[in-house]
Amino acid sequence: MRLKSGIWVAAYLRRCNIEGAFAAVRRRGAEEAGAVFIKINRLDGTAVLYGPAAQSAFDETRPADRMFTAMLGGNKPVAEADVEARLTKEVRFDPDVWIVEVEDRAARNFLDGNVVA
Repeated sequence: MRLKSGIWVAAYLRRCNIEGAFAAVRRRGAEEAGAVFIKINRLDGTAVLYGPAAQSAFDETRPADRMFTAMLGGNKPVAEADVEARLTKEVRFDPDVWIVEVEDRAARNFLDGNVVA
């Protein structure tokens, strides 16, 4: 059984803050099962966006883990405006999404290896 989105986001925020990065919820989604998007703001006009991985990326040995994929800027950060445009589209498609923004010049994502290509 997977953690509720609200609990997962609270734990993620705490982890970011412990590591010295500022993180905040920009948009609250569905408490039970809203999709979570993570925007890593590099504070230089660029950003990276992580979103839910496709169902085929899930590992049967860890079914409760949330898996993410780099949607924009995986290997090379993109303009922050591009990330914002994508988030706007995601909110229009699903109004129950969560958006968490992390400010970190080193672009650390704190997703603990739960990122798939």
